[in-house]
Amino acid sequence: MIATAAVAAFHAVPAAAQGLPAAATILAEGTLLEISAEGTSTRVPDLALIQAGVTTLQPSAAEAMRENASRMGAVLAALKGAGIAARDIQTSSIALSPQYRYVENQPPVLTGYQATNQVSVRFRDIARSGRILDLLVAQGANNLQGPTLVIEKPQAALDEARVAAIATARARAELYAKAAGLSVARIVSIAEAGASPQPMPMPAFTARSKEAASDTQVAAGENELTVAVTVRFLLK
Repeated sequence: MIATAAVAAFHAVPAAAQGLPAAATILAEGTLLEISAEGTSTRVPDLALIQAGVTTLQPSAAEAMRENASRMGAVLAALKGAGIAARDIQTSSIALSPQYRYVENQPPVLTGYQATNQVSVRFRDIARSGRILDLLVAQGANNLQGPTLVIEKPQAALDEARVAAIATARARAELYAKAAGLSVARIVSIAEAGASPQPMPMPAFTARSKEAASDTQVAAGENELTVAVTVRFLLK
């Protein structure tokens, strides 16, 4: 947890005389202390996000799209057969692009067309996601990215981090007040600077051969969620 502080003295005199914003006049005579602090909480992620797709290359655009559609159909069938709900499978991109061979001092030569079809998949059983990835490769998926491990509903964990951030700010304010021979009278304002669930780094996925003996393993670990706040205290 991190905290920083800035101190300014305010007295009960007209704002115009002090050259201060009008908002400063609402403060009673005392010292304003501003603390920036962070609070954290941790959770085991319960959702794995994976990009799975098929890339095909054929002499003509029609052939590339036709083969791509056939292979992607097998991938989607494998996902549904593995128990992945339709709401957790969403097409993220479909693309078709010409491929050229380049030779110095010669015009590009068209060599074929590349078709790609990518879907975003949410795995709610992280422990099974590695085995399902292996199944997708066996069914023709040759473009995989992920998993990114996240917390599906992070609000409770973020609220814990908010409470921790305020506690850190108050403890630091008490420390500054004691060092200055003052006491904390009240909180003047609280502002949240940001809240950020931190997903686990996306590991590289390597397709295994069918003869490989063990499944791909995905370890859930823990995610850390952080909230930053700025709190102003009135010291007397």
